[in-house]
Amino acid sequence: MKLSDLIKGIEIKKAAGNMGVEIHGVVYDSRHVTPGTLFVAIRGFKTDGHRYIRDAVSRGASALLIEEETNGNKISSIPIPVLTVSDSREAIARVAINYYGDPSRKLKLIGVTGTNGKTTTTYLIRAILEGAGHKTGLIGTVSYAYGDKIFPSVHTTPEAMEFQGLLREMADNQCRFVVTEVSSHALALKRVYGTEFSAALFTNLTQDHLDFHAGMEDYFQAKALLFSGLTLRDRAIINSDDPYGRRLAGMAKGPLYTYGIDREADIHAKDIHFSMDGLEFDVMTPAGRILIRSGLVGIYNVYNILGAIGAGLSCDIPLEKIASGIASVSSVPGRFEKINSGMGFGVVVDYAHTEDALRLLLKAAAGFVERKIITLFGCGGDRDRGKRPLMGKAAIELSDYVIVTSDNPRTENPQRIMSEIEAGVREAMRAPARRASGYKLILDRGAAIEEAIQMAKEGDLVVVAGKGHECYQIIGNKKLHFDDREEIKKALMQRKEKC
Repeated sequence: MKLSDLIKGIEIKKAAGNMGVEIHGVVYDSRHVTPGTLFVAIRGFKTDGHRYIRDAVSRGASALLIEEETNGNKISSIPIPVLTVSDSREAIARVAINYYGDPSRKLKLIGVTGTNGKTTTTYLIRAILEGAGHKTGLIGTVSYAYGDKIFPSVHTTPEAMEFQGLLREMADNQCRFVVTEVSSHALALKRVYGTEFSAALFTNLTQDHLDFHAGMEDYFQAKALLFSGLTLRDRAIINSDDPYGRRLAGMAKGPLYTYGIDREADIHAKDIHFSMDGLEFDVMTPAGRILIRSGLVGIYNVYNILGAIGAGLSCDIPLEKIASGIASVSSVPGRFEKINSGMGFGVVVDYAHTEDALRLLLKAAAGFVERKIITLFGCGGDRDRGKRPLMGKAAIELSDYVIVTSDNPRTENPQRIMSEIEAGVREAMRAPARRASGYKLILDRGAAIEEAIQMAKEGDLVVVAGKGHECYQIIGNKKLHFDDREEIKKALMQRKEKC
């Protein structure tokens, strides 16, 4: 593809060199430059791509797209075409669309955003669409997939080049729909800038990622970007029980479905029945009444199902196909994932890693447990520190015993992370209405899981929260294999051997 075709739609501040040069690839990491590639210099959080312009040139880059000239990077001194733009993140998003032939125009793309529930909601939507006979791609936290092809997920929403490349591959493989999680990071960093969404769904907004966003308002505005890009024909599907959802609904400029339980909404659940085996409830929709039976558990999954119903309706899927698609999803990896102990107590693994998600998880668990809830969790390093004491407080208020441990400490001291969680734990332990009888700090997550399994008695429920589907621990800059589910099974085997 010629460079001139690749940069269509981009506002160029300055250009030098031959715009007719052929480009065979686009990269933003100079280590991946090969002859024939366009190197895009992006300012990252750990380094600045502009520092590696000379390296990219020496490796054979055919053109550069940059934000600025520096003393060492004067355009006149660079022997290949150079384009200067105001925002290289926005520019690479448009370059990616041009490079892959604007694949979102050939697909019906459904974006799901919000703090909690994105993964489960996308799994439900995909099941509805696949059950109705439509080949559907999935992009999200657990994996990227279409048909029988599954790729490991690097980011919830990939970088622009990878995202558009996935869409192109899915379109070329006869996918009609793609369901994608859209993170606030992806929106703020313009990974999906310029992409056409046929529908956008908002689950909720609670405290998270405040290490990245300046505050809750900034976090909300990032989420709202997904909806501001919709046209007058595209559908917004919004949880109107959430205060941020109501605010977002008031901003909608095109067709809108609201959904909820507590307030009247376009898609409204009532007569909800809960059990450890799943959910049953009625839903009133613009297309009529629908009876839902699902193997998923908890009030939060009622909301996820309602959102998925809205997405199904926006794609003109009949109600009976929506109901059967939802019924086909009995579990989602790492989301209230049940592990059979074989010893009379339950074990659940869940991705809950915010205060709100942990509270909802433990409230759901309380409806099924016969005796005690033993909760094990930690908080990630180099992430929002403000939620740590809040999660500690939630665990003490809604569990009978709490084990605080390590969870992806990254470059932070894991003992300090646990101490910040413990501040909330201690505050909650002083309250007369607390539920927990005690707590323990165990740095080693494997040892913590073993302790929780050893102390469980018949009728108890062990809740292992925070990592869910993840099969690693990030310690320092190393990603080490670690899977809560494997550790639980190992601990169960050890306990059985001791009996």
